Amino acid sequence: MGITRGVMVTVLFGIVLFVMIPIYVPRPSFIPGFAPPPDMWPRVVSILGMVLGLLLLGLSLSKTTEAIADPDAASEIRGDTPLGTLLVRFGFAVLAFAVFVVAVELLGFLLACILLLGAVLVLTGYWRHKWISLSVAVALPLLLYLFFSSALNTRFPAGTLLRALGL
Repeated sequence: MGITRGVMVTVLFGIVLFVMIPIYVPRPSFIPGFAPPPDMWPRVVSILGMVLGLLLLGLSLSKTTEAIADPDAASEIRGDTPLGTLLVRFGFAVLAFAVFVVAVELLGFLLACILLLGAVLVLTGYWRHKWISLSVAVALPLLLYLFFSSALNTRFPAGTLLRALGL
């Protein structure tokens, strides 16, 4: 199971690093030359995610780790969820990130983040507490958006559909 998770984590962060983050992000004129580029932190997080996925893969292949690992603990974490269901959830997670890329262009960054976080909460099973999950899915992107736009003067895409509606 650890091998599958390691491969899935590595692939997911690889997709984010090589497909979702554009190769060339223009540096705004108000950022001085010595400051890091705007795509630095997404790249750092994606690279760290890939490294952790590869680490999980390597540890899963180790015989020492296999001898230490308790198979009952893994089934408690995973529950009785079959591997096929987990792979389908992974596929939906990749699809949710692909829809996020399209939604940012249409709806803007804030609404796309709210939809993505809602989808992630549904896929991970935290949707059982609907009001808490809905509150987190709306409040967390909103607070992050307000912090970055107000305190750090960072602009996010507004979305073509919302611009056409005058919002």
